[in-house]
Amino acid sequence: MEGVSESTPAAASPGSSPDEVLAAAVEQARAAAIEVAGDPAAVGEHLEVTPEALAEQPDPALGVVGTHSFAATLPGYAGWHWAVTLAAVPGSDEATLDEVVLLPGDSALLAPAWVPWHERLRPGDLSVGDVLPSTEDDARLVPAYLADDDSAEDPAGRVVAEELGIGRERVLSPEGRIEAAQRWREGDFGPRSSMARHAPGPCATCGFYLPLAGSLRLSLGACSNAYAPADGHVVTADYGCGAHSQASLERTDGEPAEFTPTARYDTADFDVI
Repeated sequence: MEGVSESTPAAASPGSSPDEVLAAAVEQARAAAIEVAGDPAAVGEHLEVTPEALAEQPDPALGVVGTHSFAATLPGYAGWHWAVTLAAVPGSDEATLDEVVLLPGDSALLAPAWVPWHERLRPGDLSVGDVLPSTEDDARLVPAYLADDDSAEDPAGRVVAEELGIGRERVLSPEGRIEAAQRWREGDFGPRSSMARHAPGPCATCGFYLPLAGSLRLSLGACSNAYAPADGHVVTADYGCGAHSQASLERTDGEPAEFTPTARYDTADFDVI
């Protein structure tokens, strides 16, 4: 039972071996595929019959299992095939149907692999009315009142958090703080931005700079200058812009440069037409 079988092999004769019974069961396999498809036109030509290896019953003398393949002619299923698995045992002139499935071939068009929603989200996807719940295994969060991972499911967690004065059941983990700080440093208000490279001074020396609390105080803060491009945003201490509180115009000595308009741009007089 190797290679491509004949499209219309003869029926198995009495006393045939299990391999011959399977090879001859093309019409039986086709009828099973048509029954599952619900339409004879959905089952195309016979492609091949392939032996199946049996891990729990490796001795062929006890019986064999094979799969007949038929081209699928369903709309939208180019490259797919019907796989009808049959079994045959010694002494039997008929095969037994095991299963019928529709399978993709090497050239079949498949849908992209499923990606969980929390992995597909990108910054800015959240809109008005959307809810983005955090998962229990979010590495960016840890329980605020106990180090035990199971404490996040404790129904008394909110009460304990309020008694401690924290007010939150979960807080940022070290990984969460590092991830946020790295994202902000690489953003538009970090030290490598074009604005920061041309600034007269860093935000750490600006009077409008409001440092964050906690472990991020020395490296991050918020801008409170209404005229600055980073107003209301988190900025790094080494970010900067032209609205620095210590920025001043450089005064130079001497008279202002004279400007002599040309006839082309002289609007003092006008022509009478």
